[in-house]
Amino acid sequence: MKHRMSNQLLSLSPSGIRRFTALARQVEGCVSLTIGEPDFNTPEPIKAAAKRALDENLTHYPPNAGYPALLERVCQFEQEKNGVCYRPEEVIITDGATEGLFLALRGILNPGDEVIVPIPAFGVYEPIIRLSGGVMVPLNTKKSGFQIDAQALSSLITDRTKAILLNSPNNPTGVVYHQKTLEGIYELVRDRDIFVICDDVYAQLCYGDCPSFSQFQQIREKIIVVQSFSKPYAMTGWRMGYVLAAAPIAEQLVKLHSYTVVSAVSFLQPACEQALAYDPAPMIEQYRQRRDAMCMRLKKMGLQTPEPEGAFYCFPSIEKYGLSSEEFCTRMIHEAKLAAVPGSCFGTEGHIRLSYCYSQPELEEGLNRLEAFLESL
Repeated sequence: MKHRMSNQLLSLSPSGIRRFTALARQVEGCVSLTIGEPDFNTPEPIKAAAKRALDENLTHYPPNAGYPALLERVCQFEQEKNGVCYRPEEVIITDGATEGLFLALRGILNPGDEVIVPIPAFGVYEPIIRLSGGVMVPLNTKKSGFQIDAQALSSLITDRTKAILLNSPNNPTGVVYHQKTLEGIYELVRDRDIFVICDDVYAQLCYGDCPSFSQFQQIREKIIVVQSFSKPYAMTGWRMGYVLAAAPIAEQLVKLHSYTVVSAVSFLQPACEQALAYDPAPMIEQYRQRRDAMCMRLKKMGLQTPEPEGAFYCFPSIEKYGLSSEEFCTRMIHEAKLAAVPGSCFGTEGHIRLSYCYSQPELEEGLNRLEAFLESL
């Protein structure tokens, strides 16, 4: 009966990140630097809030968009952190940022609509766009230092362009879009009926300034922000996030949310309130130290890589070795017992992604194996 299933679904491939992670698990003793999974545990105050909620029997249906207390707290946090003003009715608590992206894309796309996605990009974008009936239009940022060139972006805008999807800090490069970059995008969409979807899930994991496109509140009706509790608070398994959108847009998206998952989990929402009061600075400092150590080693190996300004990934170039990124990573698993993710999984050949959200000993061992593998080529 497989042939009776959705053609769109059948045409999709499994996640490349998960595929190489699974391949690494089949090789005994393999060091895996594939997953963007913080090695920290969820902070105790956040876990305690969830336990209290269970003890207080907060186990019934919450409102579709979320409990009022959390909606208010999100608004307060966004005002304090990013200087943007949203009202509670403009917030939807989601089952992770992935559901948030699904709501944003499925909520705006009609068949044939185009979404411009700067690449390299997280591999979940294209499948969601395709499942929503849309067409992903890649914008290669490699030649512009992984920033978005306004002229190149303008050349891709057509009558079918429905949205531009921004991810800053970027997965897989760690690059943060500069203020000048964001202003160039603003000038292009200001007078056009184009949505800008901001995947800001790494925005709290920055090592310096981290401007967001959400700052352009004068066109707030065109902006949809997707956020996550997973990365900054080591809450990946909790599957909690939120969407911000102007009231007329949020009113429609919450319908899709209610028909998809009904609501986010009730007893986890007080924990999310607690998370927004937690300062992740100590974790960020650990990531900064790991970034510096990894970048230094990669430079010594002769691998060019953009210095990550946020998130916890390096994206070094392997072009000089003449191998596809898939072949490079496959061989490295079997010959060096080290796993990374091919750049092809992010739409950009000639690179690999290395995650540094692992312990320092694991990173050192992994980089030693990488160096030995390069010497064998």
